[in-house]
Amino acid sequence: MRYRLLAALFAVSLAATAQSLTVRELVGFVQSSQQLIREGKQTDAEVAKYLAKVRLTERLDDRTIEELQGYGIAEKTLQALQALRDRTKSLMAAKPIPPEAPPTPIPPPTSEEQAAIISDVRDYALNYSKNLPDFICTQVTRRYAAPKPGTRWGGSALGDPSWQAQDVLQIRLSYFQQKEKYTVVLANNTIVNKDYEQMGGSKSFGEFGSMLREIFEPSSEARFEWDHWGTLRGKRVMAFAYHVSQSRSQYRLVVEDAKLSIVTAYRGLVEVEPDTHAVMRVSTIAEHIPPDFPIQKADDVLDYDYQELSGHTFLLPLKSQVYMTGGEVLTRLDEEFRLYRKYSAEAGITYDTDPIPPLPDDKTKETPAAPPKPNKK
Repeated sequence: MRYRLLAALFAVSLAATAQSLTVRELVGFVQSSQQLIREGKQTDAEVAKYLAKVRLTERLDDRTIEELQGYGIAEKTLQALQALRDRTKSLMAAKPIPPEAPPTPIPPPTSEEQAAIISDVRDYALNYSKNLPDFICTQVTRRYAAPKPGTRWGGSALGDPSWQAQDVLQIRLSYFQQKEKYTVVLANNTIVNKDYEQMGGSKSFGEFGSMLREIFEPSSEARFEWDHWGTLRGKRVMAFAYHVSQSRSQYRLVVEDAKLSIVTAYRGLVEVEPDTHAVMRVSTIAEHIPPDFPIQKADDVLDYDYQELSGHTFLLPLKSQVYMTGGEVLTRLDEEFRLYRKYSAEAGITYDTDPIPPLPDDKTKETPAAPPKPNKK
């Protein structure tokens, strides 16, 4: 919003007068104007008209114009800048525009503060399931597979996997008296009404508290350390790295067809709100998997978000993403949790055969934390 206002005020000023500008001020105007053009608030012709009235106090060179082209300036703006370049050939060269200073990083909490935060998060995690109401929701599971990059069919080892959709499951998930029940209602828009555990293919369980609890149980002896500040869904979060050794782990990988299972060490991140110390994201990476085990890699990221349920707000799973590698094949599970409502014996969810669109990427994409605002004096 600030850029929009700046460009609009600048345009009005230029339209009224033949304003004198430095090259640096010119660059700022052109950059701001491009935002207005993308939003349909201004046209390329209008910007070019304004530039025709500008008097520069310094010489505009080709390098600066090339840098502005990187912002996607349109043809008439480019022509106006080139004309301005020609008009300023006799002027002194502009001073180099210094790069913007990097933002001051947010300092991490002190060691004492970190210990207190972890203690609060432990209490939160161990009591999370107990504090949940009884509810039902729709779990939408999309399963994908891809040849492993670097193998015969997987292309370059440096390339991205070529994911192919396998199926889409709509699951009625009920949470009653701290127990979860998963019933597959639709598979590829065909009614099945089958227990999720009886379905073939990759599956994941534990999103409603067991993953958190196992990390923070005292018997796990997880080691925690500060990792970084970040932003999730527009809110600042604190990320702590953790590690659980194999001897203390409850993290199990299961291969149903071969009737094999192992317990592995694991590590990951726990990302929490600074004020409430509620968990907004937890990730898990299995470690030290035996080389002869069919699953060679297993990663899991689970996002939580606030949901309205019977007039109250609860922090509930939003989306889980699971990646596994077995031999030359990669598998991916995208699990989304929708339509939360209060549980009752008569409660139900109406399912139709129209596909449910995936959640937008920005719902689960983490971005760097914005620098703290300076104190006003």
